[in-house]
Formats: sequence, C-alpha cells, structure tokens
Amino acid sequence: MSSAAKRQSAILVLEDGRSFRGESYGAAGETFGEAVFTTGMTGYQETLTDPSFHRQVVVQTAPHIGNTGVNGEDDESSKIWVAGYVVRDPARIGSNWRATGGLGERLAAEGVVGISGIDTRALTRHLRERGAMRVGISTVDLDPASVQARVRAQPEMLGADLSAEVTTAKPYTVQAEGEHRYTVAAVDLGIKANVARRLAARGVTTHIMPATSSLAELLAVSPDAVFFSPGPGDPATADHPVALAREVMNRKVPLFGICFGSQILGRALGFDTYKLGYGHRGINQPVLDRTTGKVEVTSHNHGFAVQAPLNTVIDTDFGGVEVSHVCLNDNVVEGLRALEVPAFTVQYHPEAAAGTHDADYLFDRFVELVEGRKTNA
Repeated sequence: MSSAAKRQSAILVLEDGRSFRGESYGAAGETFGEAVFTTGMTGYQETLTDPSFHRQVVVQTAPHIGNTGVNGEDDESSKIWVAGYVVRDPARIGSNWRATGGLGERLAAEGVVGISGIDTRALTRHLRERGAMRVGISTVDLDPASVQARVRAQPEMLGADLSAEVTTAKPYTVQAEGEHRYTVAAVDLGIKANVARRLAARGVTTHIMPATSSLAELLAVSPDAVFFSPGPGDPATADHPVALAREVMNRKVPLFGICFGSQILGRALGFDTYKLGYGHRGINQPVLDRTTGKVEVTSHNHGFAVQAPLNTVIDTDFGGVEVSHVCLNDNVVEGLRALEVPAFTVQYHPEAAAGTHDADYLFDRFVELVEGRKTNA
C-alpha cells in the first residue's frame, strides 16, 4: 500500500507572496483555494471527505500523514472535497488491518493536487500570524510570481455561497437502528455521514434534504424535529436556509444545528456572523458547556462564527437566547440556546469521527428536546 508514487517538483504560493518548494503528493497539476490548517493527529480520511473543506487547501500540522492508509468505511461523504492537500512527511507505506489502499494513490485517483516535504510548521505559523488566505499549489508552473498572480485572481472565502455545491441532489433516508422512535428532517448544507449514524443509534430515522428545500418539503416527511447540518462557505450568503430556520422556529418544531447550521440559526435569531482570523480546525479544542459547567475536548472545523454577547440573555424575535457554549482559547461563541422555542446549536462537531467523543451527549440532548415537546404537546 505504498504512497510513494513518482513525485514531481511542486510549489506552494500564498497570496501575500510567501512560497514553499517541495514535491507533489497525489495528483500532478495545479489547484487553488483558501489555505487553512488543522491540528488533528488522526482522522485524515474524515477530514479529506468532509464537505465543509470544499474549496480549501488543508495543511496538516501533524508531520506524519497516511500511516494507516485509507479504507472504504471512514469516508464522511462520497468523495474527497478538499481543493488541495499539504503534508510534511507522507507515509511511504500505509499499514492497518482495515486499509484497502494508500492515501497518495487515493488523492491521485480523485485528482487532488497536493504538496509534501515542506516546512508545515513555518507555514502554519505564517497563517496564524497573517490569517487564512488564498493559495495555489502547482507542479506545472514553478515560478512563484506567476503562480501568485493566478492565486490573487481567485475568489475569496468571504462572501462565498457554497452550500448549493455540496448538498445532495435529491432526498434520501437513513433508517433508525433497532426500534424507530423519531423522525428528523436534515437540511444538507454539507452534511457528514456520521450525523445520521449518531441519530440512527438513538432510534432516529433521518431524511436528508437538499439545501433548497422549502418548509412544506420538510414537513412532508412528518418530522419530529429539524436538523441544520455543517457545511462550507460564508453564512452571510445563506439567505434561504436562514429564512427556513425562522419558519421552523415559528412552527416551534424542535431544531438542532451544528457548525454552519449554528451560524444559520444565529443569523435567523438576528445575530451577525464574522470571519475568524485563521479559524478553528482540529480535534483538541477546549469548550465550556455553560449548562453543566463541564469542559469538553472537541472537534472543530469553522472559519466563521456568530457575534453574540456572552454573559446575558439576548432578546430576539423568538424570545430570550443565551450563549450555551464558549471556546476557552479565545471566547468565540460555540453554541446558542433559545429559551422560549425548542432550538439549540453548537459550533463544533459532536458527530466527530475519528473523535473526540466528549460532546456526543448533544445528540441525547436533541432527542430529549423532542421527547419534551411530545410530552407537553
């Protein structure tokens, strides 16, 4: 399962002109996107297949990537979504009893242009200091000035409306495991497969619906609750999902949103969103759950966040709302809870695979919200 296919010279060029030379990893060619870094030391296959990374060039801060190869079970979607991939030391041989191939070959097969052998620590420090920015990787043009000119012609992530590019083309259903208890309509803004798996384990049948779905189409599956999924892009562009979330809350149907879905609910409640300097991406972010007082180690993948006051109940069109979770690294809002309608969100990933699993209880909280509505109906 070797990933050591013949490699060409390659160059990575940031929009501010900083460049790194290395070797190709995956497909040869040229690619562009937003340069972001993720600190996870495991779960690279889940990262690559997460639709939230659409149009982003992912830098792995962990130096050794590809050690366990790839398999047919851990994908979060039907394809690799990253625009490009940056690693320091790709494994020469991937070895794991579940592996069915090598990471380098998988990247090449799906046409993902990457670069290896560069100082990813220096690149990460640069992005931390200067912020996420546009980037290009090329094996066909090794002139930094020439590549930089094309990088600067690329669209920025700020203002990017991307959910329509990653959503399902038609509805599909993931059945509950064991006895069916509840039905959820999930708005697919870039959903990961593990969301429906976590719900199925709790007896929930999930209908995954296109991002363009109307309230009538959601209600047609007779949902006990609605879910707004993670996804890529700038939430400030997502006017249709925001309007849909408001309609759901007007009906007082239980609602749960994760990541991009959390930003959608934030906008629906009247809050602004903003772009973080370099975002949160990794599986070791400390978050305080203000409901329990517990600190969770959580998985993140977001470059935008909700702007809301941390220490007060905020009056909105739907009653009082409070910040339920906060990141302990930088006080970024990581969750919202409505007090008068059955709606809550988190900005991070309780469905995270390969982990962490500290926040898996939030799916129980979602089911309890549905049970509470049923009991009081």
